[in-house]
Amino acid sequence: MADFIKQNATRFFANNKKGENAELLADLNSEYRDRRKDAVKRVIANMTVGKDVSSLFPQVVKNMQTEDLEMKKLVYLYLMNYAKSNPDLVILAVNTFVKDTDHVNPLIRALAIRTMGCIRVDKILDHICEPLRKCLQDDNPYVRKTAAIGVAKLWDLDQERALENGFVTTLQELVSDSNPMVVANAVTALAEMQESSTSKDIFIVNVAIMNKMLAALNECTEWGQIAILTSLADYKPLDSKEAENVCERVIPRLQHANGSVVLSAIRVIMIFLRYIKNEEFIKGLIKKMSPPLVTLLASAPEVQYVSLRNINLILQKRPDILQNDVRVFFCKYNDPPYVKREKLEIMIKLCNDKNIEQILSELKEYASEVDVEFVRKAVRAIGRCAIMIDEASERCVNVLLDLINTKVNYVVQEAIIVIKDIFRKYPKRYEAIIPTLCQNLDSLDEPEAKGSLIWIIGEYAERIENADELIENFLETFLEENSQVQLQLLTATVKLFLKKPAQSQEIVHRVLQTATNEIDNPDTRDRAYVYWRLLSTDPQAAKAVVLSDKPPISVQTRTISPALMDELINNISTLASVYHKPPKAFMGNRAFSADAVKKAAAADARDEEQIIGDAVLDTTSGAPAAKNTIADLLDLDFGSSEPAYTSPPVSSSKPASNNGPNYSADLFDMSSDMSGSGISVFGGMGGMGGMSGMSGMGMGMGMGGMQQQQQQAAAPARNDPFGDLGGLGGFGQPQQQQPTKPAQSSAENDLLGLF
Repeated sequence: MADFIKQNATRFFANNKKGENAELLADLNSEYRDRRKDAVKRVIANMTVGKDVSSLFPQVVKNMQTEDLEMKKLVYLYLMNYAKSNPDLVILAVNTFVKDTDHVNPLIRALAIRTMGCIRVDKILDHICEPLRKCLQDDNPYVRKTAAIGVAKLWDLDQERALENGFVTTLQELVSDSNPMVVANAVTALAEMQESSTSKDIFIVNVAIMNKMLAALNECTEWGQIAILTSLADYKPLDSKEAENVCERVIPRLQHANGSVVLSAIRVIMIFLRYIKNEEFIKGLIKKMSPPLVTLLASAPEVQYVSLRNINLILQKRPDILQNDVRVFFCKYNDPPYVKREKLEIMIKLCNDKNIEQILSELKEYASEVDVEFVRKAVRAIGRCAIMIDEASERCVNVLLDLINTKVNYVVQEAIIVIKDIFRKYPKRYEAIIPTLCQNLDSLDEPEAKGSLIWIIGEYAERIENADELIENFLETFLEENSQVQLQLLTATVKLFLKKPAQSQEIVHRVLQTATNEIDNPDTRDRAYVYWRLLSTDPQAAKAVVLSDKPPISVQTRTISPALMDELINNISTLASVYHKPPKAFMGNRAFSADAVKKAAAADARDEEQIIGDAVLDTTSGAPAAKNTIADLLDLDFGSSEPAYTSPPVSSSKPASNNGPNYSADLFDMSSDMSGSGISVFGGMGGMGGMSGMSGMGMGMGMGGMQQQQQQAAAPARNDPFGDLGGLGGFGQPQQQQPTKPAQSSAENDLLGLF
C-alpha cells in the first residue's frame, strides 16, 4: 500500500492547474498583439482590485514599445503603481520614455513626460531633466502645460536639481505664455513650489504677472481659474483704483457654475475690499456678492455646509451682506443636522428688528421637530434673539412660555435655561413669569435646567413667598446632585438667607454643614467654606459680595477675533474656512506628498521615543526634579523629603510656615474680625487644623480651636437679624481632615503659587 501511494503521489497531489499570473505571463509574451493587449487589461483589472501583479513587471514593461495609444496608457498606469516596489527595474523603461518624448504625436509626448513625473523613484531623476527641458519648450501647448506640472513634481523630489537646471526660470516665463491653459498650469506649479520653498521668491505676483493672469482667467478651465484666483488673492494692489479694476475683472466669475470658482472669486473680492476707499463701489460689490452665495445653497448638502461655513465668516466681516435673504436660510425638513445647525447660526446673525417676527415664527416651528438636539438649539436661538434685540424680548418670552405650556420635557427644560439668561439681561422686567417656571420644578432632570431654576429662585427669593420650600425640595437630593447643581444650591441658599434670615437659618446651616463634611468635590466644598467664613465674619460684607449687581450679558454675533478673522478671510474656500481655524492649527508644516507625510510621522515617532528615553534616564539617574518642570506638573511631590510647610499648633490663630510668608493662607486668615467683635473667622469651627479641611491640599491653616469658641462665648450679643451667624460655628464642627503629603518648599517649584 505504501509503495502504491509513493508511486502515485505525483499524480494525486501535484497541482497541475496553472495560476492566473502564469496565464497572464504567457499572454504577455504572446506573439499576437490583441492577446498581449487583453493580458495588459487583465493585469490592470487585477491591480485595481488589490491583487499583487508586481511579479509581471518585466513582461509588462516590454509592451511599452507600441504605437497603440491605449496600450501605452495602460502600461504607463502599471508603471506608476509598481515603480516603488521595483525601483531597479524602472530603469528598463527609461529609454522608451525618452524616445516617446520625441514622438510626433503630442499626446504621446505629454503622456511620457507626465508618467516620468509620477514615478517617484530617485534613480529616474537623472534621466528626466533633458526630456522635461524639451517638453517645456515644445511647440504644442498641451505638452507645455503637462511639462509645467512635471516641474512641480521634480521640485517636490529634488529642489536643488530643479534650480540648477533652470526649470524654475523657464516656468516663470511660461506665466507669460500665449495659451491660457499653459498660464494656469504654470501658476499652479509655481504656487505650490512657493509654499514648500525655504526662499519665498519663487513666485512673486507683480503688475505684469497679474495682468497676464487676468487675461487668461476667462479662457482657461474651471480648475485653472481657481489656481489663478488663488494667486491673485496674494497680490497687494498699489492703490484703491487698481483694487477696483481687479475686482471688476473678477466679478464675472461669480456667475460660474462651479461653487469653488465662486468662493475663490469671493475670496479675492473680500481681500481687495480692504484696499478700496470708495464706499459706493464697496456697496455695489456687496450687492453683487449676495446672489452667488444664495445660489450655492441649492447644491448638495455637503456643498451647502462648506458654503454656510464660509457665509458665516463673511457675515462676521461684512454684516450688511444678505440682510434681505434671511428666508433662504430657513431649514428644510430633509436638511441634514449639520446643515440645520449652520443655518440656525446664520439666522441669528441676520436677525434684526425688521425680520424678527418671521424668524421667531420659524424657530417656534422648529421646536416641534422630532430631532431633540435641533429643538434645543432652536429654543436657545429664541433666547439669543431676545438678548440681541431689546424690542423683541417680550415677543420672545411669550414664545418661550407657549413652548413651556406644551409640557414637552426637554423643551421645558431648555426654555428655563434660556429664560435664566433673559433674566440676567433684563433683571426686573419679566418677574411675573416666575410662578409658571416653578410649576415645572418636579419635571426637571437635567443639571443645567435645575441649576437655572435654582438661580432664578435665589435671585428673586424676596419676591417668591415659598422660596424656602422650593429650595428645600432640591435639598432632598443635594448629595446626589451634579456639582453644577450643588454649587447653584449653595449660592441660592445663601442668597435666601441674606434676604430672609428668619425663615432660612436652619436651611443654610444644614447646607453648609453637608457641603463641608460630606461633599468630596473640592469646588463645592471650598465655596461652602468661603460662604461660611463670609457669613460668620461680616454679614454685611457677605451681602455686598453675594447680592452684588451682576453685569448684563450680551450675545456676540462675532465669534472670531479680528486678527483671526483676517487670516480666515484670506483662506476662504479652504479647509481653514470650514474649521474656522488657521491652517497651522491643523496642518503644521505644509507637506505636498505622501512621502513627506511618512517622513514627518517617522521623525515625530523618533522624537517621542527620544523624549521618553530622556525622561527615563533622568528618573534613573536621580536628577533633581526642579530641573524638569514638565515632570513636576505631574508630580507635585517634587522628590524632596523636606516638608514645605509645618502645621501650626491648633490653638494658633495664624498659620506658620518655615519657608516665609504663606500668602494663600493669609488670604483666608481674617481672624482680626472685620466687625470688631473678636470672633474668629469660622467662629466655632475649631479643630480645623489645616487648609486640608477646605481643599484637601495640606496647607495647614490653623482655625482657632477651643480658644476661639471661648472668645465667641465672651463676645457681646448683636441685635441685628444676622446675630446668630456669629454662632454659625455652633451649627456643628466639620471634622478635621488629614493633611496630604507636603510639597517641596523651593520657591521655584511652587507651580500653583500656593506656598
